[in-house]
Amino acid sequence: MMTAAGNILEHVRRDAADEEFMELVAAEGVRIERIVSTGQASPPGFWYDQEWSEWVLLLSGSAGLLFEGEPTPRELKRGDYLLIPAGGRHRVEWTDATEPTIWLAVHYGLLSCSE
Repeated sequence: MMTAAGNILEHVRRDAADEEFMELVAAEGVRIERIVSTGQASPPGFWYDQEWSEWVLLLSGSAGLLFEGEPTPRELKRGDYLLIPAGGRHRVEWTDATEPTIWLAVHYGLLSCSE
């Protein structure tokens, strides 16, 4: 049996030009990843529209997540979590530019581990 260990809060770059994605676990139907945002947002007009559900938890920082049809973004701060159902069109309106926003994302209902 293989084990994996680490610290999700280590090796966080504060000056990255792009969001950083690190896969922590991948198994049939599920993927867990750490996402680090440093002021990034979804491109104008871009909407995520995933065929799987995603549960996110903010470990640090803050972010604004907008769902299609809602008038204003939902503000997430450290400790907040949110379930994004499959097909729930959403976008990241903003992430904290003064400190890294660290997300723990659990994707489930995947057809394969490569999604």
